[in-house]
Amino acid sequence: MEVEIPTVASRFVASFLPLRNRNLRVYLSGQVISLIGTWMQVTAQAWVVWSLSHSTTALGLVAMLGTLPILVLGPWTGVWADTLDRRRVLVATQMGAMVLAATLALLVQTGAIQVWHVYIFATLLGIVTALDMPAQQAFIGDLSGMEQVRQAVVINNMLFQVSRMLGPALAGLVVAQLGAAPAFWLNGVSFLAVIGSLLMVRADQVRRSGAAGLGGFSEALQFIRDHPLSQDLVVSTIIVTFFGISVMNILPAVAGQALRGNADVLGLLMGASGAGALAGGLFVVPLTQQIRRTGLVVGGAVIWTGLWLAVFSYATWVPFSALAMFIGSLAFPVVLTTANSTLQILAPPDMRARLLSALLMVSFGAQPLASLLVGYSAQVLGALEAVRANGLLMASGAAALLALRPTLRRWEAADNRDEAFAASSRPDGDHRTVETRPEAA
Repeated sequence: MEVEIPTVASRFVASFLPLRNRNLRVYLSGQVISLIGTWMQVTAQAWVVWSLSHSTTALGLVAMLGTLPILVLGPWTGVWADTLDRRRVLVATQMGAMVLAATLALLVQTGAIQVWHVYIFATLLGIVTALDMPAQQAFIGDLSGMEQVRQAVVINNMLFQVSRMLGPALAGLVVAQLGAAPAFWLNGVSFLAVIGSLLMVRADQVRRSGAAGLGGFSEALQFIRDHPLSQDLVVSTIIVTFFGISVMNILPAVAGQALRGNADVLGLLMGASGAGALAGGLFVVPLTQQIRRTGLVVGGAVIWTGLWLAVFSYATWVPFSALAMFIGSLAFPVVLTTANSTLQILAPPDMRARLLSALLMVSFGAQPLASLLVGYSAQVLGALEAVRANGLLMASGAAALLALRPTLRRWEAADNRDEAFAASSRPDGDHRTVETRPEAA
């Protein structure tokens, strides 16, 4: 299929138009600093657990405890994020995460840290994350407006990937040179940036009226049942997060056992994954937006990632391992940004956080089971063999979805929001209209 270069270039430039919005620009500036600190803590925490236990099962358990609250609390957190002032919710969650990071840093620095301490803090931080994620994702739309939410979600994803690239790399250097405690302290300080940005911005939120009970969440589930397009996006996201993101939990074992490295090798692998996803957001997403068969693009992106995870599992040389991780991560943003932005576009104004909460529940909320399974399989089969199994299952799952859902293969991009909404409501699932074009600045 021929792609016109001027169109690709204009699409690339249009991706950054939301940054003209002062509120969005200020918020994202603080967010990226905080996210770098968060990824530093994720990397340092994984290395602390590995150093204390040398157990992939323990790594999987920590990851499970960190994501289980998203699944358990999801029916309420989305409703709260639609009912309460999202800006105030985010200030509270950032303050809570800052206190947890500082306390964990103190335990590591004094040498009192034990694996069960990390289990407790992973659970508490998971609760904070469960409260934060639906509000944070919907807040992007509050700041940008629906006419630019697609581009704003892509920018937010790019910054997330920048942090996922820089955070682990910095953590690897800090842990190797100074120990793990400074990485936790730096994360605690980084929350001041996003708290300050939240206090400086103003957002346009349409708040839901009524009690914040389970009835509000059931409305979101009914919306997904009535819109086949939403179902396809949710399933694709589940496949990516369940089989792909869970692999990150056992990278310390890959770095330490298969590649015979230390924290710096772990930081390199995680940084390579972040760099690949960043490049995907910058270049691959604008290119794929020119292809009408969006359903095929989403399915193909999942297959691409799965196959490259399988390639990664055969590598025993650090540079090639990092390269395979980079290439495999190029397609991650295609799936995640398409699902996030399309659900926000389709949703009624007072239901966006609830729909995003449902998406997070069934995708990232499935991580507890995925983390346990990948940790246990790595313990039994070996770390690289577990990565290989996940990659092949991811690719075959996406291929099966494309084969069993012919409407997904016919799903095409559209030029306006009304057509996208109409297509997502068709009972026959004829997904011919998806994408909304950015309005002229």
